[in-house]
Amino acid sequence: MDIRKIKKLIELIEESDVEEIEIHEGDDSVRISRRREQASGTQYISQYAPPAPQYAPAPETPGPVQEDSAPQPVHNGHALRSPMVGTFYRAPSPTADAFAEIGQQVKAGDIVCIVEAMKMMNQIEADKSGTITEILVENGQPVEFDQPLLIIS
Repeated sequence: MDIRKIKKLIELIEESDVEEIEIHEGDDSVRISRRREQASGTQYISQYAPPAPQYAPAPETPGPVQEDSAPQPVHNGHALRSPMVGTFYRAPSPTADAFAEIGQQVKAGDIVCIVEAMKMMNQIEADKSGTITEILVENGQPVEFDQPLLIIS
């Protein structure tokens, strides 16, 4: 709330017989009160209440975890994992060739894909030399932190 508005409210209270006023403007609020003292005249007490923090509701506790009947896939080789949450892209643009293909030889440090996070294109480098044997994520799909992206053998 603007300090000029607060000063104007104090002046209005001074000119009237109002003892206390409280104003809410969006998430801001201000309360101005005065008490009369016989010896010293009018005294003002101003309080500013900052907005109350907004908390998200607590997530519901998940029920018992059921084991999937399908076994988790086992990959032979080294899994290159996503260093962040974002969107997986195999190429630098929709019309460009993919950074890496199945069967391609890569060296540690070669760029093999991109993970977009918060409008930033993060180039993901191979952390091991070898041959790409599997690409586990489809182009344009969301990925989680530490999710396997591709397999290098």
